[in-house]
Amino acid sequence: MHFRFTHFMALAVASLLIMQCSSNNTSNSSGTSNTSSSESTAKKEWAIAIHGGAGTISKDKPDSVVQAYGQALDEALSIGERLQQGGSALDAVEQTINALENNPKFNAGKGAVFTHDGEHELDAAIMVGNSRDAGAVTGVKSVKNPISLARLVMEKSKHVMFATGGAEQFADEMGVERVDQEYFYTESRYEALQRALQQDDQSNNLNENDESPETDLWKHQFGTVGCVAVDQNGQIVAGTSTGGMTNKMYGRVGCATYWGRKLMPAM
Repeated sequence: MHFRFTHFMALAVASLLIMQCSSNNTSNSSGTSNTSSSESTAKKEWAIAIHGGAGTISKDKPDSVVQAYGQALDEALSIGERLQQGGSALDAVEQTINALENNPKFNAGKGAVFTHDGEHELDAAIMVGNSRDAGAVTGVKSVKNPISLARLVMEKSKHVMFATGGAEQFADEMGVERVDQEYFYTESRYEALQRALQQDDQSNNLNENDESPETDLWKHQFGTVGCVAVDQNGQIVAGTSTGGMTNKMYGRVGCATYWGRKLMPAM
């Protein structure tokens, strides 16, 4: 079974659906995969859900833009469908989010939004519901795939989260792929920052009786990507990755790094 969502809160809802799916061995054939040709062999459930961001695509965008985003989500989702062949939920979540981080259409990895200072600061988190193990990084600037570093925090350190310079040092020790800041640049994100900075200037010039100018800033601020999966062994994993919000101030920590432990109860 697989789902494709484009809203942040859908990830939490999806996790509940997946937990129900994995515990219900008497459900109908929709969403199940047979692992044996013998009809007497118990069916094992698997499921995956993804989302490409909490924002919305402007209504004035052509259908081709909407279709392109849909295709990108489907391509990422297809990576996770290796769960049907017995793959692990942990690998599926990491690799699916890697695909979204590598796609400039999404606000994670390449294509991340700009900070107020014109940089890119990335956050990511991953967690295993069964054990409640978790790992997170925040404020990294040179890690190509922050979700992979978050997994290493979970598996290779005694801590749950590394931030900024400490996260970069840990990345050095782990040998993860690094990139220059230019790698994350996209023209649309740069233009969104310019609009946000212009709004700041306009707001500073308003007095308390003036109405705030209309802006499409909110269409460009959000975009956390995420994935929840359950494998045929019943392991449940969730992960998120984000560039944060356009025009964010120094030291701002994205939601990707602090909601995870509350999402999954111990199994």
